[in-house]
Amino acid sequence: MNAIQPADTLARQLALVIDLNVCVGCHACVTSCKEWNTSGAAGPLTDLNTRGAQPTGTFFNRVQTYEAGAFPVTETIHFPKSCLHCEEPPCVPVCPTGASYKRAEDGIVLVDYDKCIGCKYCAWACPYGAREFDEERKVMTKCTLCVDRVYDEHLPPQDRKPACVKACPTGARLFGDVKDPDSEVSQAIRERGGYQLMPEWGTQPANQYLPRVRTAAVAGGRGAGGAATERPATVDALKPTLAALCAGTQEA
Repeated sequence: MNAIQPADTLARQLALVIDLNVCVGCHACVTSCKEWNTSGAAGPLTDLNTRGAQPTGTFFNRVQTYEAGAFPVTETIHFPKSCLHCEEPPCVPVCPTGASYKRAEDGIVLVDYDKCIGCKYCAWACPYGAREFDEERKVMTKCTLCVDRVYDEHLPPQDRKPACVKACPTGARLFGDVKDPDSEVSQAIRERGGYQLMPEWGTQPANQYLPRVRTAAVAGGRGAGGAATERPATVDALKPTLAALCAGTQEA
């Protein structure tokens, strides 16, 4: 079993902060992630039977879209989800070979493909369904925060970010050190009320989300008696849905 360095002793924790208020569900993050990692160290990320009744494929990042609220006062939520690089990752201690590990220098959770035996213990342990099994290579894969890119000194400094961050047309994805109080991500979390996905599970996700801005009333939306109706409180109202989505995407 693998030992995990206590979260409070990590000097750095690289992570994503995703702004749900401006994510439009365009899937640019999904396709850019696929393109970069297929051609990089994590490749080939094989897709099998892509046009069949039960298509399969390996994706490090997925965008789930669903409706919140009750008709006629509803809103469409686009919720990107990938490995959250938890500070207490349950996928690490269950790995029998040490293939799944958390880096002490930056908190990124990775998989050593040379050690992975494809047992799927890590996928069963991950409550977020963030692990992806490569059916061709028979190894477990996951988001790496483009570690091969963010430390590449041959790239200009402005390009040393995960591919999904660079590709997002609305700037919904921020990247940085959440342990640094002066970083862009830390400031966004403080100022916008950033939150972790299902913190009650005790995994301490490093990635966080910025909530959608709540408006006073939906244009034209009226409740009983013609009173203006407020939008649903997204974070609290969506918790049951998010929990179900996470459970539904766990590797079987």
